[in-house]
Amino acid sequence: MIADAAVDAGAPRAGAGEGERPGGGFGPDSGPGSGGEVYGIGNGVSAPIPLRRPPPAYTADAMRARLQGVVVLNCVVRPDGRCSDIRVTQSLDSVFGLDDQAIASAREWRFRPGERLGSPVPVLVRLEIAFNIR
Repeated sequence: MIADAAVDAGAPRAGAGEGERPGGGFGPDSGPGSGGEVYGIGNGVSAPIPLRRPPPAYTADAMRARLQGVVVLNCVVRPDGRCSDIRVTQSLDSVFGLDDQAIASAREWRFRPGERLGSPVPVLVRLEIAFNIR
């Protein structure tokens, strides 16, 4: 079993919002400026860099079913380098537990956080976690 993972800088970007601060919503100009903003990569915001990426575990049922493929997750890399707000955006399997295993793995990932103006900020990223039987 091999599990690979990647970070994609092409995740949806946090919206511009109204007021002086970017909003917390996704998409162009969505969400009010709230102070709890999540940034997209670009426009002065650097991408978080993975430091530790523990592979997800296969469940016994998924192994027996010989299930392979990719789970795509969106998450926020917080200023402390941990993932939060993890959401499955492309499911591989909700029956045999691989989506849950991908989420559990993402919770264990550690990043050098993204920065804006030299300070760590929360950044939305896309993670691709692959499950391959070899």
